[in-house]
Amino acid sequence: MVKIGDIELPDFPLLLAPMEDVSDPPFRALCKEQGADVVYTEFISSEGLIRDAAKSTMKLDIYEKERPVGIQIFGANLDSMLKSVEIVEKSNPDIIDINFGCPVKKVVSKGAGAGILKDIDLMVSLTEAMVKHTKLPVTVKTRLGWDENTIKIVEVAERLQDVGCASIAIHGRTRAQMYKGEADWHPIAAVKNNPRMHIPVFGNGDVNSPEKAMLMRDKFGLDGAMIGRASIGYPWFFREVKHFFETGTHLAKPTMDERIDAARRHLQMSIDWKGERLGVFETRRHYTNYFKGIPHFKEYRQRLVTTDDSEGVFKVLDEVYEKFGDYQFV
Repeated sequence: MVKIGDIELPDFPLLLAPMEDVSDPPFRALCKEQGADVVYTEFISSEGLIRDAAKSTMKLDIYEKERPVGIQIFGANLDSMLKSVEIVEKSNPDIIDINFGCPVKKVVSKGAGAGILKDIDLMVSLTEAMVKHTKLPVTVKTRLGWDENTIKIVEVAERLQDVGCASIAIHGRTRAQMYKGEADWHPIAAVKNNPRMHIPVFGNGDVNSPEKAMLMRDKFGLDGAMIGRASIGYPWFFREVKHFFETGTHLAKPTMDERIDAARRHLQMSIDWKGERLGVFETRRHYTNYFKGIPHFKEYRQRLVTTDDSEGVFKVLDEVYEKFGDYQFV
């Protein structure tokens, strides 16, 4: 059993990574149905929260069916981060997660996200202050370091643990790598194998097959896997990994019925949550993976990502089912 604070999780839990414009309530609900053990919100700006910015506060919406759920915040200003903790607590999440890993320039340029990897002392002091400011477990998601010359993740993880961090998820790339090249899990294993470490250590980056998840568990000895890009438009990834762990065999791919149903529900939940325009627009990124592998699908994919009204998208989904309903995914 793995524990984050007092939250009990199964052996080698699978966590849905916080992803901007992806891990919103509709998508989290679908992933939870398919076996995600913990889900995280999109990352939320602490500055946006204390300014009561609509886009930031909307991301605080969480629902009972998705627990345990973590709300992730980012920032580099201590006062703003502490105020944001107080705001986040009102949403009653199970976990507060700090983003020390986002590599995007607009975040890094403010010293937040992976930008804080240039100032480890600030990273540690921010974490310590937030731990003292809430009774909720505070967790951290980060990267190996700023670049290959500044990888001190074993030391960093130990220091974060010592100030009260309840678990740490580590992406196996530096900020300089962004999402290029292969994720290196060896430094994450070194964190886990540090005899002083006793909090859960989760691996992130390139977990894109059940075999990779098993490798992370059995060869690298990590406590769980945080799943990001492999789940976009494919919430079934979680159940496929768990089936592989239990049986050593691959679960049959979701049928066209399942995919159409998920796509329709996803779109409707998105519209219900964020309105017609945003709901239609922000669900588009998922359609490629929902229907990946179908031959001669380009015309339908193009229509799915360019149709501006939900009625039109639902109509395209009906056409997809009529034309490809018998397609067998392998």
